[in-house]
Amino acid sequence: MSLSKNKESLHPIIHVIGWAIFFSFPLFFGDKDGKFLTIQENIKHYIVPLTFLILFYINYIWLVNKLLFSNKKRQFILVNSFLVIIFAIGLHLWIEYLSTTFIGKGPRPPFPKEGVYFFAIVHILRNIFSLALTVALCAAIKMTFRWNNAEKERQELEKSKSEAELKNLKNQLNPHFLLNTLNNIYALIAFSPEKAQQAVHDLSKLLRYVLYENNQPFVPLVKEIDFIKNYIELMRIRLSDSVKLETNILVNDQSETVVAPMLFITMIENAFKHGVSYSHPSFIYITIYEKQGEEIVCKIENSYFPKTDQDKSGSGIGLEHLRKRLGLIYPGLYKWDIEMNKETYCSSLTIYLNKPKNKQA
Repeated sequence: MSLSKNKESLHPIIHVIGWAIFFSFPLFFGDKDGKFLTIQENIKHYIVPLTFLILFYINYIWLVNKLLFSNKKRQFILVNSFLVIIFAIGLHLWIEYLSTTFIGKGPRPPFPKEGVYFFAIVHILRNIFSLALTVALCAAIKMTFRWNNAEKERQELEKSKSEAELKNLKNQLNPHFLLNTLNNIYALIAFSPEKAQQAVHDLSKLLRYVLYENNQPFVPLVKEIDFIKNYIELMRIRLSDSVKLETNILVNDQSETVVAPMLFITMIENAFKHGVSYSHPSFIYITIYEKQGEEIVCKIENSYFPKTDQDKSGSGIGLEHLRKRLGLIYPGLYKWDIEMNKETYCSSLTIYLNKPKNKQA
């Protein structure tokens, strides 16, 4: 906001500098004998830029806003055509008056009669062309400023829309995560009340993070990793011996990297939901590592047991939310690859910390 105000405060300064340069042109030129123009002769030359200035600001302050930007283009053209012609004729007559009565050594010798009207027409047409360019320049400047302002407003609206959409997704994500975890604890109660009690205790730690510590757009990566480790241990309680769970988390405890919260947990939830079978051998391999200052990688490979039509509660919601969040938070800064076949499912998410790389749509 302060940067925008600073740019706006520069506009008057730019106007002053521009017109000062324009008005100072005669001071740098001499007459045909190499002598610099006198003050009286400069008065004649200043009439031209003064006329341009008046026409410019009539349009800049009034006509462009009142007519051109109000879709009254015909009126804008007619009014400016009238002004340009009047100013062109008036400028010609005024300079002629100064040239013959005020400047120089007496009145100027008269033109031949056959050349008077030709000279006047050429001079007036030249003035009309120059004044018309002044009007066009003014309109172009105002339209550029208007386009810039409209573009800033559009970007602000898009930013507000994205923030609102992201907040809405996050509000949907937390209940989704809680529902999945409660379902897991419910399954534990049937065969191991002691494990269920431990799971409730672990769940309280997770909820503390979900409800209180991840309300910022970004959280320290080390805290997110602690949350993931606690979640994995909570899920491990309900696994049978036929399920092979391996984790390889390589993140420095001193890492200062920040990351959007609750991104990787969605992939891990999906692995536990679709990768575990109590009737067949199954596996889940979780790898998370950070290349300091470059990227964060979360790769999960698991056996694949798609849910039946009777067990579709919440299926796919988390991954769809994850895709939307990545598009909003890390546009052009992530790559998400998914490979699957009848037996295995592999999901690999890379978040680039520096420059944009290949983007997964």
